[in-house]
Amino acid sequence: MILPDSDEARARAAGVIRSGGIVAFRTDTFYGLGADPFNRDAVRRLNELKGRDDKPILVVIGDYSQAARFIETEPGVFEIVSGRHWPGALTIVIKARAEVPEELTAGTGTIGLRLPGDEAVRSFVSACGGALTATSANLAGSPPARTAEEVERAFPRGIDLIVDDGPAIADKPSTVLDLSGPQPRVIREGVVPISDLDAALGTTE
Repeated sequence: MILPDSDEARARAAGVIRSGGIVAFRTDTFYGLGADPFNRDAVRRLNELKGRDDKPILVVIGDYSQAARFIETEPGVFEIVSGRHWPGALTIVIKARAEVPEELTAGTGTIGLRLPGDEAVRSFVSACGGALTATSANLAGSPPARTAEEVERAFPRGIDLIVDDGPAIADKPSTVLDLSGPQPRVIREGVVPISDLDAALGTTE
């Protein structure tokens, strides 16, 4: 079922998430598949739906305070980088708290978090409990869905609700920065240029 984004659609989506279901929604990059990150059954179902092998799953948060639910510590570099690039299209990989489900971390002990730059996306995530998985809405190996209709074609069954908030507004994925090790490492360059990250990381030296 596709519903245009509205207060009613968000209330329906929140109900789906609470009941362990899966919703598709526009993120600040492409469309993503949202489930309660702490509902192991929902996250397993999401992986089966996408046909993924065990891989870590991205989580988007509605506001900065939600990060404390997922990360073990907040090293100085995390505070500096997130302070400069959040809200924004930067996914930060950081050591996960022990209670974060292994279905999210895939046994890595780390979690990828993003505080989206799009206020409408943050509002949607907050309405659905403050944090959602946001793995791209596509079958493994296929291009990410840019519209609600593309999501529906990719997943004719298995998604409980698709919230249509118009076409994706980005032409690149988020940049992924790993802060879980001794040195920051860019896993993927996307919307945020590496040069911008170099500037932020340089302030820690």
